[in-house]
Amino acid sequence: MKRNIIIFGFLCLLASGCSGFLDLAPIDATNVKNFYRNASDMQAAINAAYGMLANSGEYGYAYYNVAEVRSDNTMNWEGGGNLPDAELDQFKMASTNEIIRVMWVDTYRGILAANSVLDHIGGAQMDDALRQRLTGEAQFLRALQYFNLVRTFGDVPLVLSETNSVDEGYSQPRVPKAEVYARIVADLAEAEQKLPVSYTGNDIGRATRGAAKALLGKVYLTTGDFAKAKDKLKEVIDPGTYKLLDDYAALWPVANANHEESIFEVQFKKGGTGTGSSFYNNFAPRNSGSSVIKVGFAGGRNLPTADLIAAYEPGDYRKNVSLALGYTDNVTGKYVADPYTLKFQDTPFADGDADNNWPVLRYADVLLMYAEAVNAVNGPTAEAYDAVNAVRKRAKLAALPGGLSKPAFALAIEHERQVELAFEGHRWFDLVRTGRAVAVMNEHFKGPVVQEFNAVFPIPQTQIDINPSGIKQNPGYSF
Repeated sequence: MKRNIIIFGFLCLLASGCSGFLDLAPIDATNVKNFYRNASDMQAAINAAYGMLANSGEYGYAYYNVAEVRSDNTMNWEGGGNLPDAELDQFKMASTNEIIRVMWVDTYRGILAANSVLDHIGGAQMDDALRQRLTGEAQFLRALQYFNLVRTFGDVPLVLSETNSVDEGYSQPRVPKAEVYARIVADLAEAEQKLPVSYTGNDIGRATRGAAKALLGKVYLTTGDFAKAKDKLKEVIDPGTYKLLDDYAALWPVANANHEESIFEVQFKKGGTGTGSSFYNNFAPRNSGSSVIKVGFAGGRNLPTADLIAAYEPGDYRKNVSLALGYTDNVTGKYVADPYTLKFQDTPFADGDADNNWPVLRYADVLLMYAEAVNAVNGPTAEAYDAVNAVRKRAKLAALPGGLSKPAFALAIEHERQVELAFEGHRWFDLVRTGRAVAVMNEHFKGPVVQEFNAVFPIPQTQIDINPSGIKQNPGYSF
């Protein structure tokens, strides 16, 4: 399929500023007074908004720690240490944790980039059809980033326009998460009306109508509006725009990026330009040297746990595609039992500079969410079974047994999502969404480590220090 990278232009106007709330000073009028004039300017601005997704505080690093390493699926090499990722992995996080600080700052920088497009696009001289499309893209990006924030932190500031003064930026209060979700739903509902079904050429990789619908379905599922989730996800399924690839292994080669199962990916491109991804460097076993990853450092992050390895049923084709149980040391010639994921293999151009995209939404995810929503509304109907069994068939597994109760079917879907989407940033939020996080994680730790308040993360202390009257710490956390 088409291999594409959305150019990360216009970043100089968005990346600088003070290190406080949103990491943004007001945009300097001398920088922007001659910008936002025409289609070229607005396309550069939306490309910058896409580029923010690749930052370390978003999908470049923080997201898989928050969404996958936090769960029973994966762990970090420094499991017993006091590094920020080890604290996150072991539920020992303080409000000073660097991962959550950078996630907060970078995600709000991304939101500002989307807001900049939305604030200025009405006055630009450009074709109305393109204006409509770029507006939909900006709304999708803003919704995606707020969805990640509200799932991670709960109540968050809801900023819907550019920050025009330092005081304004520093005084934004947290608002109830219901208000944030309402804005996410509104953005996606508008975006799906404005976005095209697909793109060609250099535009492949941008947000589509299907991406907006799929994300909206996930939002409805997360908020417990199962009937709306069922209907919206069916709108993704029925047109036949997407399909499961015949071979699960075909999902992962970098040459096959943006394939027919892909609904939305964060785009990366290696080559020394600052747009490459670090996933395979970070996910290679820590002490493997060049035995697994041929260029750069082996980070030992997002490693499979024993629980995940045991979760695969006998004969599940996905297991050997998704992970290796060890590697042969190229110095000693000995086998080293140190499991790691195979989903993000590539030879980097340099350390942390590879071609792997991050899969945010793919069709298998939609099928399993649809089955979950149908089950929640109507129980395990034939249609719900069909959706799950299509995913299992590709994994070379037998269909689920008939006659499952509603709770048993829900657990079957939970299991299917665990192994189908392993390493991709779904497991933690799945467990929180279904109310199963405490039980599953305490079984994982073999003790009462996780409590209900851990469903959200601590608010970064830097944000509380900046705005102590508007931003209070989440219950259960301290400095």
